[in-house]
Amino acid sequence: MTAPTPTPSRSRHGLTAKDKADPIGVAVSLLNRLAQLPALDRLGLRRPTERVVFEATRSGFRTVGAVNRQFARAGKRRGKPTRVPSAPGTSRFDLTPTEDEQMLVDVVRELADEVLRPAAAEADEAGATPDKVLAAGRELGLPLLGVPESLGGISAERSAMAGALVAEALARGDMGLAVASLAPGAVATALSLWGTQEQQATYLPAFTGDDVPAAALALTEPRPLFDPLAPATTATRDGDGYVLDGVKSMVPRGADAELFVVGAMLDGAPRMFLVESGTAGVQIEAEPAMGLRAAALTRVVLDGVRVEEIALLGTTDDHVECVRLARIAWSALAVGTAQAVLDYVVPYVNERQAFGEPVSHRQSVAFMVANIGIELQGMRLVTYRAASRAAQGKDFAREAALARRLCAERGMQIGNDGVQLLGGHGFVKEHPVERWYRDLRAVGVMEGTVLI
Repeated sequence: MTAPTPTPSRSRHGLTAKDKADPIGVAVSLLNRLAQLPALDRLGLRRPTERVVFEATRSGFRTVGAVNRQFARAGKRRGKPTRVPSAPGTSRFDLTPTEDEQMLVDVVRELADEVLRPAAAEADEAGATPDKVLAAGRELGLPLLGVPESLGGISAERSAMAGALVAEALARGDMGLAVASLAPGAVATALSLWGTQEQQATYLPAFTGDDVPAAALALTEPRPLFDPLAPATTATRDGDGYVLDGVKSMVPRGADAELFVVGAMLDGAPRMFLVESGTAGVQIEAEPAMGLRAAALTRVVLDGVRVEEIALLGTTDDHVECVRLARIAWSALAVGTAQAVLDYVVPYVNERQAFGEPVSHRQSVAFMVANIGIELQGMRLVTYRAASRAAQGKDFAREAALARRLCAERGMQIGNDGVQLLGGHGFVKEHPVERWYRDLRAVGVMEGTVLI
């Protein structure tokens, strides 16, 4: 006969002995009880109190990684992994999207206008991505964009160009929500490009099903002059596996993520590792940032995290390619956000009156708007050029570097000019330009996270 499970004894405050041993649990419990008091409504303190509870829970605590799913090991496989073929090249310089790419862009642009843009301000304020935004992206097939058709994806050939167009279109709605929506697809794309047959069979089915896991590509680290090709995170061989130690920064939706691709140094060379969030030693910390707040950025702490041999993803050359493809993706996000700035300031300066005429009649204003348009076209062309060469399987190291440099510098300047053109209105949250400015500053510091 099975003995009944003893009920934890509670104090007069409703706390168990386990709660008392956990100061974080005590704090959250008391704050939640406080938020439920009816007197708060009479005193007009409901919203401030709820805000305190939210902030304490979101940014004040460290949590272990999400343990929502067990990825079933596929076992050793000897066959070759499935790869998408390179796109056919042409002898002429033509970056015009194909008919299929244009159709995809039109659909994504509609998603950005009707779903992302209306939800952006509230998501930025809350520091979280709305479920309806993530669901809309999944329904559109965003996580499958870089996955081969034979593995349940939608790619018949390398999709770097399509990925850049999609990233641009989404960022025109909101960069933070675009990053959150594209993050799982970055992991799926990495598995498609560099995963072994065993890794693809183990992890990709989850991304091609109905319940797509939250996942993230974690390369950035919280230290000055960070070089993604020389991370401080280390991987040490340990029998038939590896032990990872280090800290990754600005990881989107890390509190919800079930799988990470982590960059680490192994035997003096940068490599990538697949780390399931439920692995012992993985801890997640909230990391509210200046921009990309809607992406719910977090810090991932790896403390003696032991992973199996299957965790090693790709080669050192693949790690280098991953960094370059991610930089093209960030360039595309910058192009989309800069386009949003231009689309907003043109009607504003034409409608805003000063001294009896539109401010656009002033030469300084007209020249600033024209300069935004010129720089934006340059950013777009160099980004498309890099993505096109990547899709064709050509060397794109130079083009990726040019795109990253131009889009980081000019994108930030466009955000600054957008705020300047609105004057005092550019400084307040009533207009979205200040949010776009904050987001555009991320392009120069982010590594990884998104991938085309």
